[in-house]
Amino acid sequence: MKLDSYWLDTAPPLVSACEGPVEGQADVVVIGGGFTGLSAAQALGKRGASVTVLDAGRIGGGASGRNGGQVNTGVAQDFVALVAQLGVERASACYRAFSDAVDTVERLIREENIDCNYSATGKLKLASKPHHLAHLEKTAELIRREVDTDIELIGRERIRSEIQSDSFYGGLLQRHGGQMHMGKFTVGLADAAVRRGAKLYENAAVTAIAKDGAGFKVTTARGEVRAKQVLIATGPSRHGPFGWYRRRLAPVGSFIVVTEPLAPELLAQVFPNRRAYTTTRLMHNYFRVTPDSRLLFGGRARFTASERPSDAKSGRILQQGLAAMFPMLANARIDYCWGGLVDMTADRLPHAGQHDGIYFSLGYSGHGTQMSTHMGQVMADVMDGHEERNPWRESEWPAIPGHTGKPWFLPLVGTYYRIKDIFY
Repeated sequence: MKLDSYWLDTAPPLVSACEGPVEGQADVVVIGGGFTGLSAAQALGKRGASVTVLDAGRIGGGASGRNGGQVNTGVAQDFVALVAQLGVERASACYRAFSDAVDTVERLIREENIDCNYSATGKLKLASKPHHLAHLEKTAELIRREVDTDIELIGRERIRSEIQSDSFYGGLLQRHGGQMHMGKFTVGLADAAVRRGAKLYENAAVTAIAKDGAGFKVTTARGEVRAKQVLIATGPSRHGPFGWYRRRLAPVGSFIVVTEPLAPELLAQVFPNRRAYTTTRLMHNYFRVTPDSRLLFGGRARFTASERPSDAKSGRILQQGLAAMFPMLANARIDYCWGGLVDMTADRLPHAGQHDGIYFSLGYSGHGTQMSTHMGQVMADVMDGHEERNPWRESEWPAIPGHTGKPWFLPLVGTYYRIKDIFY
């Protein structure tokens, strides 16, 4: 079993990153070489801007290359709860932003001819308990009435036509969405940014950002570069002088295992429509079939940060969950196991704008594949003077109380979620 991301291990090599020192000047320096940063570089480059992208490690090696491979519409939290929190108009705008984000991913794949095994099969949210289905029914009624008619509630009598498991009592199907190979998408998007003139630097951790006349000087482990504008797109990275952002993000660990390739006839039986799947528990699972016929199965097995030597423990927990959910797959060999960090915000909504003259887009809260890609395009507009195109411009972003950057409270949250899952 490899303690590596399947997406990163099976991606084509990135050959377009720059060698040599970080130096010179740029119109924009983007800090973070994941989907937000690469998408912004591609969009800014199309406008004729010179862009330098800096990553502390491998391009796409953070959250963008360590997630579940789903490209879903729908907000991170329950839509009924979001309406209660924000009102119908604002909640619907949030939902539409995620729908627009799916469109952005599909457009970029099409326009840049990115080979990433994209499949528009939608998302099925699976009810783990009978009363969860009743709540999904209320959610479906509200979504259909206010914002999205292309959804379907699937009752218990039909759920086995979607998934062969006794663990579920129905589900909510949202058809607008899909799945893709994250590593291939990363390389394709990076190459697209380079074609537009961007310079990409790996292993260039930022150590300081300082005002420099009308712009900024950005110091890295590989040199320094000056820029008129800076965009922070680091996700939950623990590298660099970004304490203000860390106090507003809880880096929650999420873990994934991937099986050996499975027989096509078995997969056709268990997952006939090969959708992106997620469950309704607080300690939920998410899963899908990979392009080479493996089952990817993930979840918050433990409320802890991902650390490579201990990820195997989370992998064993996930393997037990997979076997309980799909007994016919209990003996499948696990070929990959890894962890990653989710940049969770207190309200589970993204946040984007400016702080001290520096632009940022962060906090995708587990729904980042589509939204991070979308926000890269949006932030290119915002940095070009079109603030009104930022769907999160009205959201306040206070620090998490008691959070100084190190998430000491995560084990307590995990215990609370486990207990609540028993009774909810």
